Amino acid sequence: MPRYGSQSMTGRLERVLVRPPLAEDVERWRDYGWRSTPDHAAAAAEHERFRGILEAAGAEVIVSEHDRGNPDAIYVYDPVLVGSQGAVLLRPGKEGRRGEPSAIAESLTDAEVPIAAELAEPVIAEGGDTVWLDEETLLVGIGYRTSPAAIPALADAFPGVDVIAFDLPHWNGRGEVLHLMSFISPLDRDLALVYPRLAPVRLLELLAERGIEIVEVPDEEFATQGPNVLALGPRHALALDGNPETRRRMEGAGVDVVVYRGDEISRKGDGGPTCLTRPLLRT
Repeated sequence: MPRYGSQSMTGRLERVLVRPPLAEDVERWRDYGWRSTPDHAAAAAEHERFRGILEAAGAEVIVSEHDRGNPDAIYVYDPVLVGSQGAVLLRPGKEGRRGEPSAIAESLTDAEVPIAAELAEPVIAEGGDTVWLDEETLLVGIGYRTSPAAIPALADAFPGVDVIAFDLPHWNGRGEVLHLMSFISPLDRDLALVYPRLAPVRLLELLAERGIEIVEVPDEEFATQGPNVLALGPRHALALDGNPETRRRMEGAGVDVVVYRGDEISRKGDGGPTCLTRPLLRT
């Protein structure tokens, strides 16, 4: 079996990289815009249980402790994408995260994932603004963390892939950034979880053209990360606990939903289960 390859958001999760919260991360929570001081012991316990859920689902979990002192480093989805040729190191729009791609590279190499490409200045791109619709279609949100120059750069990094751009709304501005994945999470090849009130019209039309049905996130559960779920496999989702109506709607669409508690690792830093993981291999 190959050790890497993840040009999918819904294939069975076989290998995944995570980065636990570290004690030295706590003191810089204000610098990185966290909502309040994380409790390290509680955060570490939450993350350990989170890893246990991934393992119970059949994934090999690889733990990295890169970029110590950076609380955002636990959100490993943002600094890198992994495709059929290996890892593509991105260049985050958030300046405090610019060191993460090079820091995570060693862990990727140790996990037998080659570095296939690296985005360079002036391009900025964050993983949260990318969604694999299928193996040959990469959706990219253009906003405060991902620039228009990312589109040709990602097309070069993933030969043969159709890279489709969507403008993101201003929402609450640069200080509270909205990623593409803030309002869409694929659940299967023909099903996606969406908060349609913020989704670009062209995105909704594309989903309809591709025969992808949507499960709508209610207004009252958008701010609590209702749209951010991680597919452990087709119609098998991991979601942040506390969004009961979104869960009910997913289950009504035939999705098996597992929840985790993330008061420290998700709510305080605004990063859901997708943010907390970097899939290395899906099948």
